[in-house]
Amino acid sequence: MGKLIDGLVTRDNSPDYGRTKNRMSWLNLKLHLPRDHADAFGDALMNDGAISINVEDSAEGTVDEKPIFGEPGASSGLWEMCKLTALFHPDANPEAVARKAASVLGFELPALDVETLEDVDWVQQNRDQFQPIKISDRVWIVPTWHSAPNQDAVNISLDPGAAFGTGSHPTTRLCLKWLETHISPESPSTMLDYGTGSGILAIAAMKFGATHSVGVDIDSQAIEAARYNAAQNGVSIEFSTTDTVLDYVADITVANILANPLKVLAPLLASRTKSGGKLALAGILDHQADEIIAIYQPWFDLHVWRRDEGWSCIAGVRK
Repeated sequence: MGKLIDGLVTRDNSPDYGRTKNRMSWLNLKLHLPRDHADAFGDALMNDGAISINVEDSAEGTVDEKPIFGEPGASSGLWEMCKLTALFHPDANPEAVARKAASVLGFELPALDVETLEDVDWVQQNRDQFQPIKISDRVWIVPTWHSAPNQDAVNISLDPGAAFGTGSHPTTRLCLKWLETHISPESPSTMLDYGTGSGILAIAAMKFGATHSVGVDIDSQAIEAARYNAAQNGVSIEFSTTDTVLDYVADITVANILANPLKVLAPLLASRTKSGGKLALAGILDHQADEIIAIYQPWFDLHVWRRDEGWSCIAGVRK
């Protein structure tokens, strides 16, 4: 199984295939499969020469589209019906590979489509997807290759794509707006960003006026990305993985993760937040908010601070 990124499961055998000097055409295989077959079928294609696999919701763009979030404990990480796209070298035979995979897995191959895909500059194409994002009247997220639209704003320079947290997702925007209203040079605070991802929230806290910031993540690659982004912004932040003992108690703790891990983390986040300190939690769907508030009630007085596109930011004070 690959990584779930904004509703897209991806697997890649050749991360540099789009950076070759000599451009060539590629073969793109597309078909629709039920969830029970999609993951194993994608693995079989990868094992037999596919360069990359994308799996999306077959109903994407329709009223039947259903988001999935890949939360720990979820029953499935795929949609009931999946659209699978596989990229092959131009001298491959994608249809033959697909027939073989279906035969090995014991199901009838559905209708498929193979098209020629002209090579593009994948790096530039990826960059073109990311434009500066206005968070508020004074806060912008600016990709490293862009100029800031407002030089007088708090501009957070970011290299999107290496880790979660580009500023485009409602949960990140909610946290940024919360931090903007709770950290200032006139009210200096220390900050813990648990589940730091790209480091965007820890970086924003320092730019808003925090005196010290620590970022923690389970993914070592995210930590590398966060350190790079912090350097790009000229701020000093301590980043570490969750397997390092966290001996730090902050005035402000923010965790933008997902509901299930937030339930488990309640005692830890309480122990890392000062008495009278502030906590903000995000990555919580609106219907999950009351349950999270109840779980954190022994340590925090929390409420729904703000909602955006079906997501809630819960915030409050350590008892």
